[in-house]
Amino acid sequence: MKKILTAGKFKAWLTVICAIALLIGAIGEWTGWLQKQLTVVFYIIAYLSGGYAGTVESIRALTKFKINVDVLMILAALGAASIGEWMEGAILLFLFSLSNTLQDYALGKSRREIKSLMKLRPDEALVRNSDGSEIKRPVEELSKGDIVIVRPGERIPIDGEITDGITSVNQAAITGESVPVKKKPGDEVFAASLNENGVISVRVTKLAKETTLAKIIRMVEQAQGSKAATQRFLDDFEPWYAVGVISAVVLLILFPWFFSGQPFDDIFYRAMTVLVVASPCALVISTPASVLSAIANAAKNGILFKGGAYLEQAASIDIIAFDKTGTLTKGNLAVTDIIPYNNGKAGQISESELLSMAASAEEHSEHHLAAAILKKAGEQKVAYGSANQVQSEAGKGISAQLKNKTIQVGNEKLFDTTSEDWKNGIREEADKLKLQAKTVIYVVIDGKPAGIIAVADEIREQAPAAIKKLKSLQINRLLMLTGDTTGVARSIADEITIDEFHAELLPDEKVEFIKQLVKEGSTAMVGDGVNDAPALAASHMGIAMGTAGTDVALETADVVLMGDDLNKLPYLIQLARKSRKIVWQNIIFSLAVIAVLVASVFLFALPLPIGVVGHEGSTLLVVLNGLRLLRT
Repeated sequence: MKKILTAGKFKAWLTVICAIALLIGAIGEWTGWLQKQLTVVFYIIAYLSGGYAGTVESIRALTKFKINVDVLMILAALGAASIGEWMEGAILLFLFSLSNTLQDYALGKSRREIKSLMKLRPDEALVRNSDGSEIKRPVEELSKGDIVIVRPGERIPIDGEITDGITSVNQAAITGESVPVKKKPGDEVFAASLNENGVISVRVTKLAKETTLAKIIRMVEQAQGSKAATQRFLDDFEPWYAVGVISAVVLLILFPWFFSGQPFDDIFYRAMTVLVVASPCALVISTPASVLSAIANAAKNGILFKGGAYLEQAASIDIIAFDKTGTLTKGNLAVTDIIPYNNGKAGQISESELLSMAASAEEHSEHHLAAAILKKAGEQKVAYGSANQVQSEAGKGISAQLKNKTIQVGNEKLFDTTSEDWKNGIREEADKLKLQAKTVIYVVIDGKPAGIIAVADEIREQAPAAIKKLKSLQINRLLMLTGDTTGVARSIADEITIDEFHAELLPDEKVEFIKQLVKEGSTAMVGDGVNDAPALAASHMGIAMGTAGTDVALETADVVLMGDDLNKLPYLIQLARKSRKIVWQNIIFSLAVIAVLVASVFLFALPLPIGVVGHEGSTLLVVLNGLRLLRT
């Protein structure tokens, strides 16, 4: 149930009441329209409404034996009233209340940017019953196994697996990808993504509270509550600074009063002005305003930070180590070359015939190389038969009978490659493919070489551009760590222009390597989040990529890239650096304003209202500067 009046709206109404009471009191005082006692009544109303929130926060702080900015403001307002400067005190509380209200609104904007994602998910889903009828049900009431119907132009209400239909899905709300992704039966879809052009049936695989969208929102909320190191320092610094300000104000009152002979009202007024302008409101808000905005920006672009500390850490990264399989490569083997064997005789088979023969033999094999061959046959719509008398030899390959022909598919160990039939360039061609980090599969028919099929793990299309961009960002060291062979690693490194690689590493060796890198500089490890958990944990910042929010990635990494786009990595670094830059802009600006205002009190007898405007204005400027990070 929604609250009738939220805390934010309550503060806003108190600010309005404070403004009206202040205005009536000020007009009454200036024009003589109201008696002095009545103007004071309106000023008291302004004090009560404008100072309510600050008083509540002050009491909370004092009960914990702390002094914060709110305590300073309330003391300054009471001090002004004690010497008859009711208007100045009321102006102070009005601007302080207005500033806090605008801060709440501005910082809430960062949170609303993420909360708005939840609004993308429909409240109801069209469910198909077992008898074929359809009924709308609240998303929270869906159970695993339910079949949900999603029409073109509708948003998918729940995480699930497509059971029927082909479509394109815009997953920007989840992965940050701007290009729709083709989906077919068996593919996973996420709540809040947009079904663009086909009717699909989706089997529910996760409850509403377990969806990737729900996890994203929980993670971002936790990240916003997790403070950066700079923010933690400023939070710890605030009470000590406030005590220092109060101590200085006490000395500014007592010393001139006893030794200079100045009027007490003038002394006290100047001390209250110092109390206001020296308060660190802008300084305290400088970091969270920027960090929250950056975290919201990242989440909208498919990058999840687990806390402000990791955003700050990302800005200082100067070493990035990449896992190969599933990170720089797609992690899925695919056929790259189909080369029929030219034995110099008539009757050489075509590429499609060679692929058909291999697929026929591998039809029932569960080997990952067989899967690549069958996938290629399906993509090229190559028909293949069902072989019989299939025999598999571990570590070598497979033999089968098809239409009175013996088909053998495997590596060199399966064949006698010393015969004359193997001397017409087939081995040389195979060696060339191996130098390209490809696995070579030989196809032999009735003992005679028919051709070779090369299989490789495909490099992610964005990898070369991402590496180039990271180099332009002056990352000192980019390297690839893999358990694969040196030849494969070298080929991949050359293709994506990564200058350093280390191959044939066992998992524990990879962890030890990361520990050594950590000693050399601020290190990030980028992995697929499944088998790289130890290395991710050993680095300063673990980044899981290409996981679309899998549970393993969400649990093991400090930062999660929701999509398969490696270009999110340079974006992450740039955003973190911009956040750091704005944080320091805010800190330096805040300190400069305090210094100028305090100096003005003594050099130019700065009036309290002008000091209040300068103090609160600087606070709002700091918040607005931080909000620039919401822009993509």
